[in-house]
Amino acid sequence: MDNSSSAESRSGEVGGAVTLGLLAAWALHDVEELATLPGWWRRSLPLLRERFPTVPEGVWRRAGSVDGREFAVAVGAMAAVVASASVAGRLTGGRSAAYQTALDAFGLHGLVHLAQAGLVRGYTPGSVTSALIVVPFTLWARHRLRRAGVLRPTRPRDLARGLGLAGASAVAAHTVARRLAGATSARPR
Repeated sequence: MDNSSSAESRSGEVGGAVTLGLLAAWALHDVEELATLPGWWRRSLPLLRERFPTVPEGVWRRAGSVDGREFAVAVGAMAAVVASASVAGRLTGGRSAAYQTALDAFGLHGLVHLAQAGLVRGYTPGSVTSALIVVPFTLWARHRLRRAGVLRPTRPRDLARGLGLAGASAVAAHTVARRLAGATSARPR
């Protein structure tokens, strides 16, 4: 056992690797999404439409209309949410409900990416870092929180609330991004 985990167990707190590590893990994950999503989406949209014909056309149209700039602005907006939760975690030694909810939502988000890759039977943006960073980091951080005695009990309704909050945050980030990206594209260059 290393000294930092021993000290954390005694103090009832966790350090920056656990709390601010959420932001670092999220940033690495979103770099993958930023780098791969626009091209992947253009190449994959026809195949996805064919493979999943019951998905309403409006869903495909909306998803296909997100450009790289809008997506980057949405990622920036989510960065503010994740950074706030990470800092709240750091300031409370990992006890913050906002931090722990964001951590759980991040892990579940990673599982969704892996499920998407399974559904399409191949690569989807975010699936590599979900397998290598998102899910392992979440499990490790939850373990450290548990050892420090600060992990809040997670009930199904807490998970549902966390996913709902993550979904609402993503929708809000994309709404802000669409407005900002639309406003910047309307400006003369």
